[in-house]
Amino acid sequence: MSAPDLATGPQVATPPPSLPGHRRTHTAASATILLMASSLLSGLLALVRIKYVNYLFGAGAAQDAYRAAFKLPDLLAYFITGGAVAISLVTILNRYRERNDEEGADRALSVVLSTMFVVLAAGVILAEIAAPRYVWLANEGFRNDPVRSALCTSLTRIILPAQLFFFIGSCLSSRLQVRKIFIYQAGVPLIYNGGIILGAILLHHRFGVYSLAIGVLAGVIFGSFLLNTVGAFRTGFRFTPLVNFRAPAFREWFKLTLPLMIGVSLVMFDGFFINFFASNATGGITLIGNAKDLFNAPFNVIGPAAGLASLPFFASLFQQKRHFDFSASVGRSVSRLFAVGMLVSAWMIALAPWLIDLFKGGKFNRADVSTTTHLFQILSITLAIWAVQGIYARAFYAASNTHTPAITGTVITIASIPMYWLLFKLHGLTGLAIASDIGIFIQTSTLAILLHRMRLVSLAHLEFAELGRSLLAALMAYIAAAGLLHAMPILRGLKGDLLTITAGSIAWGLAAFVILLVTRSRLPNQILRRKTA
Repeated sequence: MSAPDLATGPQVATPPPSLPGHRRTHTAASATILLMASSLLSGLLALVRIKYVNYLFGAGAAQDAYRAAFKLPDLLAYFITGGAVAISLVTILNRYRERNDEEGADRALSVVLSTMFVVLAAGVILAEIAAPRYVWLANEGFRNDPVRSALCTSLTRIILPAQLFFFIGSCLSSRLQVRKIFIYQAGVPLIYNGGIILGAILLHHRFGVYSLAIGVLAGVIFGSFLLNTVGAFRTGFRFTPLVNFRAPAFREWFKLTLPLMIGVSLVMFDGFFINFFASNATGGITLIGNAKDLFNAPFNVIGPAAGLASLPFFASLFQQKRHFDFSASVGRSVSRLFAVGMLVSAWMIALAPWLIDLFKGGKFNRADVSTTTHLFQILSITLAIWAVQGIYARAFYAASNTHTPAITGTVITIASIPMYWLLFKLHGLTGLAIASDIGIFIQTSTLAILLHRMRLVSLAHLEFAELGRSLLAALMAYIAAAGLLHAMPILRGLKGDLLTITAGSIAWGLAAFVILLVTRSRLPNQILRRKTA
């Protein structure tokens, strides 16, 4: 895929000067390539993690409790720091960068980091105390299951302190992003997934499912915290401990981030709604959680990487008042990302039975695989929509507008609750997957329309012809892959799954490439040109 084209379009004309310890910084293209490579490697590690955790614990009470244990830490970060502290900081630090005021930027970063660390630490302590009550409220099915409830509470308390280290890492990563340095962020997910895997391998005999929570904590400390800290100080960062709620820089950051703190987004709360209802059946959280995780493996390669790389470039264009370039850049990024997302969705849906079968083994049995496959196929329909949602959200953030997406997300999230409830009552876990698809479609399309109405990003800058060609290519690629797999003899075992996936992938790839060439799509040339570059 064309990583540069998926990012932002126009590149910054004059890169920032070289920094200590770094001979060059990244363009939007090279940043996206680097982050996508990191996402691909971490995605492979994540698949190993999923396979091993399923093998050890299966779809049962232990893994249900472990998966549910992430929700309170995530909620704490969401409401105290807006869930994405770097987004607001990048906008502020980029302005200092444009003015060549490095000292002012370091002061601003120091005061935000110091002040919010104190607030977040207090929040972690309170969350540790409130963990039992939260677990009872957030997981309907745990209320009559003291085993899952107690286990989830203990695991939550182990994972909670990780948010402190993640927060520090996020703050320091914003300094690196402004300088177009992404090498450190590229290593974070690798270490995180590696930490969980090592925790399970080395400690599960002694600590059981607790080994996973220990691995999470270690992965965040050595990944997000340590890597970004090293990177920030190598670029000359001068940290000054300063807790000051009245400092101009803190007040500006707080003003930008407040809508993210008090507003809610379906992107975040989709998982909370799913867990609440899925907890009614032992293994429910694990089954739909596995489908979500396996869906996220390709999504994390094409979505967040492009979104993370795009933010500083979008912010730079907007602050330079290049509004047409800003709109065109966002439209181009969305179009390329959506086109690739449709093609990947076709591959995922066609090959789902064999892809998910790779994770069978140990305590994860054939029935678990069948249910996960069904949910995975439903979720895969909206891969492209989930991917471009991040681009549209970052377009608002780059324009220093955090109020609109926060208000919009809150309204959509609250309005979606009855939909999740009704579809779960009617169709169980299948209904939750359908509700997730409907919700993200409404969220993303609403953001796109609002950007257009506010004259920030015109819908006219979407490449509709390219989207049409990619849709046709995706449909034909699905038919080619599914047709071949239907005609092939059934091959059993791991080797059979791999051979089947390989054959289907070849059919999918050839069909997609031929249709794109016949319809004169620019996508194949962009892929080949960027890979050569």
